[in-house]
Amino acid sequence: FFCTRNTTIKTDSAMNPTKGGLAIFSANSNPACIELARRIAERLGVELGKAQVYQEANRETRVQIQESVRGKDVFIIQTISKDVNTTVMELLIMVYACKTSCAHSIIGVVPYFPYSKQCKMRKRGSIVSKLLASMMCKAGLTHLITMDLHQKEIQGFFNIPVDNLRASPFLLQYIQEEIPDYRNAVIVAKSPSSAKRAQSFAERLRLGIAVIHGEAQDAESDQVDGRHSPPSVKNMAAIHPSLEIPLLIPKEKPPITVVGDVGVSERLALIILDDIIDDVDSFLAAADTLKERGAYKIYVMATHGILSSDGPRLIEESAIDEVVVTNTIPHEIQKLQCPKIKTVDISMILSEAIRRIHNGESMSYLFRNIGMDD
Repeated sequence: FFCTRNTTIKTDSAMNPTKGGLAIFSANSNPACIELARRIAERLGVELGKAQVYQEANRETRVQIQESVRGKDVFIIQTISKDVNTTVMELLIMVYACKTSCAHSIIGVVPYFPYSKQCKMRKRGSIVSKLLASMMCKAGLTHLITMDLHQKEIQGFFNIPVDNLRASPFLLQYIQEEIPDYRNAVIVAKSPSSAKRAQSFAERLRLGIAVIHGEAQDAESDQVDGRHSPPSVKNMAAIHPSLEIPLLIPKEKPPITVVGDVGVSERLALIILDDIIDDVDSFLAAADTLKERGAYKIYVMATHGILSSDGPRLIEESAIDEVVVTNTIPHEIQKLQCPKIKTVDISMILSEAIRRIHNGESMSYLFRNIGMDD
């Protein structure tokens, strides 16, 4: 009887929380995180787990699991709010609480992985995303579900399975359904580094591509990585006479140019960026450049809409017509400040990933036709 029951769980496409031992929790007291967790639970036909997550008077995080998780597959959903460090501690403490309560497996559902921009050595800094991965594993995480990592190499920081889902199918669907004249569009990469993803979108939509070159260097430039960590030696006598190390010519910002055809009258332009929209200065400059070359409508699309600081206000006053992001990060306040911001719901793919992992099914279906450049 046990073998038959186990086989049914692995092959049946429906969720059965009573037989399968499934528990879904929201690790954040933020309303947007709870809303995302509720959407996922509704799609799976289960109830959201009961837990309290709150801050003590001294700002310590306290987590209380209010139901038994012994022997269950526990999925902890956590979106990263403005207070990043608090949300990270909420996740770690809840994972550890489930571990000490003898959960069978603990899977973190973290659509936006925090500190993902700090995934390379810069000068005398540190690779913080590696540190965070070690902390998650040490706390008791057995699996991680995330979406559009800033650098795909971050998966190698974990010694547990990591499923890096993609939001590109949802963004492509939005373009096809919500932009009536998208066939008259050009997919634009705001920098050469994002040209591969722009090319992937253009090939799927059968559209042309353009690349903006000459914008200000971002934080990923060679000038801030570990190769510049040794101090410059001003005293030439300190260098051995036989060692003549060649010096690279300093980089200079070239004038802004657009490679591609966006100058046709009444041409729509779509700016496709890698994964994150936070500091909007480079996007505003790109939009102004495209407007000067004849683009009459400009869309900015990204997976993670951090939009910190004055980003929403600057977008509202800019030449950008619409900013499309997913609900991997709460941005309700930003939407109140800027009606141009639109949200795409990705709870469907998260719930399907949870169902497949819980039932022991293959995850390859979620990555069909997905390439490295998506």
